[in-house]
Amino acid sequence: MNSILQTDSYKVGGHYAQYPPGTETIYSYFESRHGALWPETVFFGLQYILKRHLEGQRISRAGINEARTLLAQHFGRNLLHEEGFTHILRDHGGRWPVSIKAVREGTRIPTGNVLMTVENTCPRCAWVTNYLETVLCQAWYPSSVATLSYQARQRILKYLEATGDPALIDFKLHDFGFRGSTSSESAAIGGAAHLVNFKGTDTLAALVLLRDYYDEPCAGHSIPASEHSTITSWGWEHERDAYANMLAVYRDGMFACVSDSYDIGHAVSQIWGSELKEQVLARNGTLVVRPDSGHPPTVVVDVVTRLGAAFGYTTNSKGYRVLDPHVRVIQGDGCTLDTIEYCLQALQVVGWSADNVAFGMGGGLLQSVNRDTQRFAFKCSYVAGINYEAATDRITPWERDVYKAPVGDPSKNSKRGKLALVLTDEGYRTVPAGHITDTENQLVEVFRDGALVRPTNLASVRMLAAEQ
Repeated sequence: MNSILQTDSYKVGGHYAQYPPGTETIYSYFESRHGALWPETVFFGLQYILKRHLEGQRISRAGINEARTLLAQHFGRNLLHEEGFTHILRDHGGRWPVSIKAVREGTRIPTGNVLMTVENTCPRCAWVTNYLETVLCQAWYPSSVATLSYQARQRILKYLEATGDPALIDFKLHDFGFRGSTSSESAAIGGAAHLVNFKGTDTLAALVLLRDYYDEPCAGHSIPASEHSTITSWGWEHERDAYANMLAVYRDGMFACVSDSYDIGHAVSQIWGSELKEQVLARNGTLVVRPDSGHPPTVVVDVVTRLGAAFGYTTNSKGYRVLDPHVRVIQGDGCTLDTIEYCLQALQVVGWSADNVAFGMGGGLLQSVNRDTQRFAFKCSYVAGINYEAATDRITPWERDVYKAPVGDPSKNSKRGKLALVLTDEGYRTVPAGHITDTENQLVEVFRDGALVRPTNLASVRMLAAEQ
């Protein structure tokens, strides 16, 4: 991967020459602006971006040559800052000369606060700071998915606390999103973000990413499950045989079986609840019935009620009914934050515990967010440099805070100056860096001159997210 080409075209086309003469420092920051969908953002995914795209020697002579050829065709003329890249190659060993500070991954930060800052470390490379905006700004995606997943966790936890066992939360939302993602990499990134909050997934690519980039041998778990092809291939007249085969193949442990290929009510009450009831109860494990069509709240309540009638239930200390441990339900169709809550509300109203059901989210988890969901932005807030007067051979340093303030949209006003993030009694707050010490500043240096200087791992990310 040619690191030079991991940016927007217009950044290559002469930005290095567009800054004021003598510019030696460009300082920019990344935030989730006010007006986002959720009031807090769970910051996650930066380490993957740094290790995948920026760590080590990223500028090479071959890369410069490739970029020159492609960009000359792209622009119709040679606009590559070859002198600048050659300088990075020759004097910095091909390593990006920047310092990146960021809040610790897994932290929940109220919107409107700085999450990351970027500053060049070589005065000849001020242009590099915003050259890297494109790739660094992609932290919006894992942070948005982690935030969505966190919101789901809080909604489900509310009902577990009211009606059941909160200790079950880690496996109450399962990632079904791999096939609905735009690419294997996006599935890996988004799936990894979900695993900050939960431990259930069918997105194997996420496990690989977290193993390779966050030092987690196996971040998530799953169970055997059927799909419509494995059930309908038996034919409607042999639906019972298809289910009986599942019981024969999985003699113990937990497995899930999609049961709405034809008539979910008949499948639950007649086949599972009558014809195969004794085999289900004889197992050392749990059958998880999966409906996959219909109005989710109505279907979930109906399936749980039918299973209760067939297999029995107990009443917990909070006064809610819990199915026999041999049977449970997973709703994986049409799940959004709202439909999950509607299902849990519907169960609570008729006296069933949230213990009885888990959820699977696909496109709603990995594909329903974009950069504007949490209003992420990367903006320059400080520049500095020198003025050289040839006549007097005098060098005069200068600096200025910079910002944008569009008259028509104050919500896009940007911050100015060098920034720090502090934790006060009222919560996190962005302040001028000024006299803030490294101990006070919640932004810590994670990357400098091509090297990751403060690595983290998933265990730490999860611990931090859970502690808040």
